[in-house]
Formats: sequence, C-alpha cells, structure tokens
Amino acid sequence: MRRTAALVTAGALALLSGCTGAGGETSAAAPTTEDAPPAQVSLLPGDGAADVAPSSPVEISVTDGELSEVTVTDGAGAAVPGQVTDGPAEGTELWTPDEDLAYGTTYTLTATAANADDERAEARSTFTTVTPASVSTPSIGPLDGQTVGVGMPIRVYFDEPITDKAAVESHLLVTSSTPTDGVWSWISDTEVHFRPSQYWPAQTDVTLDADLFGVPFGDGVWGEKDRTVSFRVGERHVSVADASTHRLQVYDGDTLVQDFPMSAGSPDNPSYNGPHVVTELNADRVMDSSTYGVPVDSPEGYRTPVKWAVRLSNSGEFVHGAPWSVAQQGRENVSHGCINLSNENARWFYEFSQPGDVVEIVNSDAGTLTSDIADWTVPWDQWQAGSALK
Repeated sequence: MRRTAALVTAGALALLSGCTGAGGETSAAAPTTEDAPPAQVSLLPGDGAADVAPSSPVEISVTDGELSEVTVTDGAGAAVPGQVTDGPAEGTELWTPDEDLAYGTTYTLTATAANADDERAEARSTFTTVTPASVSTPSIGPLDGQTVGVGMPIRVYFDEPITDKAAVESHLLVTSSTPTDGVWSWISDTEVHFRPSQYWPAQTDVTLDADLFGVPFGDGVWGEKDRTVSFRVGERHVSVADASTHRLQVYDGDTLVQDFPMSAGSPDNPSYNGPHVVTELNADRVMDSSTYGVPVDSPEGYRTPVKWAVRLSNSGEFVHGAPWSVAQQGRENVSHGCINLSNENARWFYEFSQPGDVVEIVNSDAGTLTSDIADWTVPWDQWQAGSALK
C-alpha cells in the first residue's frame, strides 16, 4: 500500500513537471499568454495650449495600438465635424475640421485608441486659438473671371508689412491648366508677385487659392479669410517698339499683323527699355505731366487730351494717338516717353489690346523700365531668389 501511494505521488509530479519520452527527452513547456502593452496616445496641440493658430494641424500619435475614435467640441460642448487622415509620420493621424476653427475659441480634443487586446486608452487636450490684434485680407490681381494677356503676373497686395513671409507664401497655391515653372517673388514687404520664367502659355486657365485664414502675417495681424481667384490667359500679344527704327511691330501669336510707324521718347525724355505690361485702356485720356512730377505750368509741363490710350507703365508711358507728331512718326523720336501713333493706328492697337499684353521697348537711350509691373525685366535667378521659400 505504501509502495502504491509512492508511485501515485511520483506520477502526479511527473504530470506537473512534464512527460518523459522514449528517448529520455523532456517535451517543451506549454506556452504562456502575456498581456499586450497598453496603447499610448499623445495629442498636439497639448493640453492647456494657448494662442494656437486655427490653421495648425491637430495631430494624434498612437503607439502600441490603433486609433478608434476622435471627437472635438467647442467651448459650449457642441461637436465640431471633421475628418481623420493619415499623418506625415508612421503612427500619426491628422484631424481636419470640415470648416475652419474660429479665432479666440476654446476646443477640447478627445482621442481613443485600442491595443491588441482591445483595451482602450484615452487622451484629452483642451486648447485655445489665438485672438488676433487685427485681421487682414489682401487685394489680388487679376480679378476673378478676368481674361488677361500672357505678361500679366499674379499680384497680391497686403495692407501691412508681412514679417512672416514664408508662412504667407506657403499658403498661396497656384495651379494652371498648362503647367509652368512659376515662382513667387517678394517685390516689397507688402507685395508679392507670381510669374513663370517665360510669358504665360496662351489659352491657359489659372487659379490662385489664397488659403490665408489662420495664417500669421506678423505683429499680431492674421489672415481674415481664404480667397480663390480664377482667371484666363488669352491670346499671345507681344509687340516690339523699336526706338531706333521708329516702328511698332504687333504680333498675334507668332504672326506679325501690323508694322506701324511710331515716335518714341525724345532724347530729353527717352522711353524706358524692357518688357512693358498693358494695365489700362482709355478711349479718351488727358495726359498730365504732373502725374510723374513735372508741373503743368513748367517749361516741360503739359496737359493734353489724347485718344486711344493704352497704358504701359505707371511711369507715364502709353501707346496713344498723337496727330501732332504724324510727320515725325517712322522718322524720329519726339514724345515725352510715350509711343506716338496716328489716331487711326492707335485706335486699331487699342481695340486689339487687353490688360496683360506685352510691349517690349528696345534700343532706347533710357535705362530699364521701372514700374509697378516690371517683373519681366528681372533675371530669372534673381526672381527665384525673391521667394521666401528656399
């Protein structure tokens, strides 16, 4: 009886410690189950963050788990609709509101994730968006729906100097039906232009998305709203006004359609060289020397009505009718800097022209054009250097 009890005890111990096979080897121990590590959730903006830009990304990072739910509520507890998309790095997600977050508002972000055992982890962040000292909306040219010539740059004008140019420029997105190599270049602290390395391709649709709401301009000024401007680049009209031959050659695309006798600026008032961009057309206009600093009652002053005036610059240069200089047109330069044509020829050019057309003045004794749109006189590498996004 005692021997039998000893065998039973030994057998029980064998069962507890594992069975021994015929070869004397012990089989592997039964696997043990370990708990999955808990999911970890981190949020950006962090809890208590203040002065958050409404345009800043709301980022959720999850380790050892997967994101299962995201909610955002405003200060009144109302849900803010939005979408979750993959973030820039592995394990991150971005929450984007369906409509822009507001300035000066408190929001609560709650994110839930689950680990491999479906155990939940939650993180919560309450943050407040910035309250601007002021907001601003820039002016944009061309206007929405306008058709322009191949020389018209996109121009954005701000009311106050921009100190964070890179932030602003990164939110100015240009797309076109014919792709270009266009680049933004800052003309001043309050003005930035966009153009390609060459004139725009003809018959191109262009859209500027100025997504400037929630973007800091600097010194407490923030973008007031987003704007979208779409325009069309029409026919290619690039004319050449040669001050040495006294001819204005007008091209429609690659075809020479007119070769007019003209008179450019006199030796005392030479026309500026370089590509001029048409900005304005007036069937009737009074030429006034005081607009560029010469008093009307001075010896060089004048105040003269003209017909069919096509503005080329803000330096007082136009193509216009000048019946008093018809005898000199095609022979010598006698104007105050304008391109003089007969009234008949000036009317034809006026009716042919559109804002954004180009008139390249060459072989004049003056220097290079200085104007509000002197963009095409800037070498391409210098133009690119004017971007704030290096």
